[in-house]
Amino acid sequence: MSKRQAHRQGFIAIVVVLWLLGHGGAVLAAGMGIDDARHLLSRTGFGPTWAEIRRYAALSRTEGVERLLDESGTTAVTPPPDWVGVYPPPVAMRTLSEEARQRINQERREQSLQLVAWWFAEMRATPSPLTERMTLFWHGHFTSALNKVSLPILMYRQNVLLRYHALGRFDALLHEIAKDPAMLRYLDGAVNRKARPNENFAREVMELFTLGEGHYTEADVKAAARSFTGWSIDWQNGSLCFRSLWHDSGVKTLLGHRGTFDGDQVLDLLLQRPETARHVVRKFWREFVSPQPDAAEVERLARAFRQNHYEIKPLLRMLLESPAFWTPANRGALIKSPVEFLLGMERQLSINPLSDNTVLALSSQLGQNLLNPPNVKGWPGGEDWLDGRTVLLRRVVARQWSAARRPRPATTRTKQPGQKPVPLDEQPLDFEIQPWVKQFGANADWHAQAERLLLPLPPLRRPATTLPPIQYVQGLLLDPVFQLK
Repeated sequence: MSKRQAHRQGFIAIVVVLWLLGHGGAVLAAGMGIDDARHLLSRTGFGPTWAEIRRYAALSRTEGVERLLDESGTTAVTPPPDWVGVYPPPVAMRTLSEEARQRINQERREQSLQLVAWWFAEMRATPSPLTERMTLFWHGHFTSALNKVSLPILMYRQNVLLRYHALGRFDALLHEIAKDPAMLRYLDGAVNRKARPNENFAREVMELFTLGEGHYTEADVKAAARSFTGWSIDWQNGSLCFRSLWHDSGVKTLLGHRGTFDGDQVLDLLLQRPETARHVVRKFWREFVSPQPDAAEVERLARAFRQNHYEIKPLLRMLLESPAFWTPANRGALIKSPVEFLLGMERQLSINPLSDNTVLALSSQLGQNLLNPPNVKGWPGGEDWLDGRTVLLRRVVARQWSAARRPRPATTRTKQPGQKPVPLDEQPLDFEIQPWVKQFGANADWHAQAERLLLPLPPLRRPATTLPPIQYVQGLLLDPVFQLK
């Protein structure tokens, strides 16, 4: 290369740098952009709004992940129902009259509805959607159900516990949930005693919460059940108590170890096994990345998870920053749960179309009855969310929620005792299409921007831009791609 050519190339390089700096460094400091921001927020929240997407679009991928983690909380911002502060005195139901039993059961049903409505309200209003997504994730992992626990106050306390540890440490959460009164009642730990060991919790803590199937024996289950004896509930205040006379302090052989183990020591043995980290990482992968975990990546992440003492934030950071999370092949690869579908549409269309109890009923009809998973395995998720009935109902909801009818005055968002649910087509709606379109900017192609907001992939059948705005939006909502994230 001649001296003149070298000078010329150097001059061009200087000009390029000066041009970039003169444009505010926009190219050098470019953020992740609209599509990446939408992908990140839709996987970690409940339907990102256009304003949220634009804020994150200016950040790099790493900065976006860090902001999500830094802004995560440990407590709810929505005030809970008043009754959560008063533990109900123990009542021997069999000694009561039929009328008294019905009155107590009715009160519990009403409290259960209020509790789920409160959680829905928190998921809608939270400044940290990631916190609520993780609280919901752990609710599906460490399953308990109101229909067996029966005392709503215990389920409320468990929900608070899951939120507090949602992004903390898995080992601490495991120890706490094992002693949680709602869990003790749900998996019969409260009646587990030396004379009659109950194996329910011992089996599920190995199969579902830690090791996964195939990594323990029936003898391990029996030994663990003996170790957990004595953990029970003080029914005077609904807290954990240890009944020493119920505990089996004898020698047990568990997972190749021999000793006079108690419950905490059993949990520590489970945490020492590499299968536990792998099992949890696979569930994280299916929750945030794709239906089929990558074996090599699972091994890498699980090893780091154990090395980081089961810290959840570092695991989530590595997962969200991994190439697998961002690859185009994994976009639109997951199906929205009913909660994500309903809350996401409310948030993305900027509407509050229905009373909380109607939304709860719809979520249940779509297959996700919050605080009442179908069994101890939780909701199967994935393709199980969709069948002929639920697909049709999702389409009905999407069409009616976006109908932009003239809003009618709403009374309260919470159904009063004895009040019948209002039919879906009689609910007050307040989706206003013109303000919604204006959010994309006066000079923007709002049709393209609306598609980028609502869909993770191009629609199977793109609506004509000549359609009236409301029909165009409905065309996007009714496209099968809208069910994906």
